[in-house]
Parts: sequence; structure tokens; C-alpha cells
Amino acid sequence: MALASSLLGVRSTVFMPRGAPLPKISATREYGAEVRLQGQVVDETLTAAMEYAHETGAVFIHPFDHPDIIAGQGTVGLEILEQCPEVRTIVVGVGGGGLAAGIAVAVKALRPDVRIVGVQAAGAAAYPPSLAAGRPVSVDHPATMADGIKVGRPGDVPFGIVDELVDEVCTVSEGELSAALLLCLERAKLVVEPAGASPVAALLSRPGAFEGPVVAVLSGGNVDPVLMERVLRHGMAAQGRYLTVRLRLTDRPGALASLLGALSVVDANILDVGHVRTDPRLGLTEAEVELRLETKGPEHCAEVNRALREAGYTVMD
Repeated sequence: MALASSLLGVRSTVFMPRGAPLPKISATREYGAEVRLQGQVVDETLTAAMEYAHETGAVFIHPFDHPDIIAGQGTVGLEILEQCPEVRTIVVGVGGGGLAAGIAVAVKALRPDVRIVGVQAAGAAAYPPSLAAGRPVSVDHPATMADGIKVGRPGDVPFGIVDELVDEVCTVSEGELSAALLLCLERAKLVVEPAGASPVAALLSRPGAFEGPVVAVLSGGNVDPVLMERVLRHGMAAQGRYLTVRLRLTDRPGALASLLGALSVVDANILDVGHVRTDPRLGLTEAEVELRLETKGPEHCAEVNRALREAGYTVMD
């Protein structure tokens, strides 16, 4: 919208939640729009934007709850059919529901046999209870790192379409989102925001559940580098690429060197070392050591723990 307004010479004001990614904010401003950060979630931001439009007479453009917006997003479905005519399942992230609704309308009109699956973050999943109730219902305090689908209530217009045309709506956890982001970066060399990676998370968490060929819609790359760093750490830990071990050593010269020697035998790369000597549960000659290690997967983690125990160390839970 900011780009279109700039090209048309029209002044625009874009409302975003306070936690919006910095790259998204910066890019929007560079396109010439004024950015206002209002509310913690999209629902609060929408309320602020509508109040601003009412007070100033500005034209309010809804991000998902409008037929024209849904129709525009439906062109994604047309492109999928054009580029992958053999598709059997389309998996798409769902927040307010505009993108999923648009794709469903376009695809089902031409290929009613194609299955449409929507994906929501488990902490902001308003569609499952709404579909069960037969009407849009709100989820209190939606919480997910996937800010692009962090919406507490389905849009009225897309809800009716999703209810009629989308075959299934499933949810994914934050851990599954992290693993999907890591896979996109490492294997596909794609920087995808958490909301955009939600279809990949669904595919990874439910292998074999969707009839192929499957198209996963990666709808967004607005990710803050700081968030990306945290997400990658989380995803790598979930894959057994990081391992944290705590154990007790005799507090004497050479004890730590012996421990590190035992780790070098199994090729565990040491990232951080921490010492605790003042815990009252420790003996007078003991120190607790916490090591954060870079490992190669669950089997390597098990090998590291086994090597430490065989060397006489007691690994603490």
C-alpha cells in the first residue's frame, strides 16, 4: 500500500503493532508512508486505524477483511495453478484469513479437487474455535512470534469463505515454526518470516498427511535479524544442534582442562562455559560447571552425555 500510494502521489499512513519487525517499518517509511505503531496485536492496531480514519476523513484500507483485498490475494492461487498445474494440496498461513480465502476462491473455481489447508500458530489460533462455533470468535491475548498471523479474530468476510472452501485449518507450535525457519534458511537458502514459514512447519510436523504435489505458500520475509537469531538458536536446539550440560567438578587446577579433554574426544564444540561456586548445595571443594555445546544432532548429544559418564562425570538434569 505504501508503494502504491507513493507511485500515485497519495499520502498514506500505515498502522502497525508496536512489535512489528524493524525491516518492515523501515521499508514502509522508505516508500514514503507515515508509520504509526499502535497496539500490541493486529486487532488493537485495526481499531486505532479505524478511529484515525473516522477523525481525519482518510480512506481506511483493511489488510484482510474486504472483498477487494481478498480478490487481490486470490491472484496467488491463479499463479500456483499456472506454474504448478499438477498441484493437489495448497498449504497457506492464516491470520485474519484474507490470503487463504482469496486462494480458495480462485483455486476452487478452476480446480475444485485441489485441497486447501490453512495453518495457524497455536498461540493465536482463532479459526478452529470460530469454525466450531460457526461464527468468528476472538482469542484472548494471542501470543506467537509469527506476527504476520498474530490475529485474535477472523475477518467477517474471509471467515465465510474459509468456512465454505478451505478444507482444513491446523495449528503449529513455536518450536515447529523455528524448525521450519531453519530448514528454509539452511536447505532452501530462503529468509522467510515466521508467518510465511507456517506452511512448512505444518508439512514437517505432519509428514505424509497431505496429498502431493503440495505447494507451500511462503508469504513474507519481514523478519527482524534479532528475532531470526533467537529463532535459529531455538530451532537448532530443537534439532539437537545445541546441548547444555551441567555437572559438578572438584574445584582444583586442571579439573576443567580434564573435562574439556573428554569433550574434545567426541568433537563437541564449546560455545560457553559458566562456573558456580557459591551455591549452598555445593560442597566446599566443589564447583558447578555449565557448558553450552555445539553438536551435530540428537545422536551426537547422546554420544556426548555417554562419553562424560564413561569419564566419571555425573551429568545433572
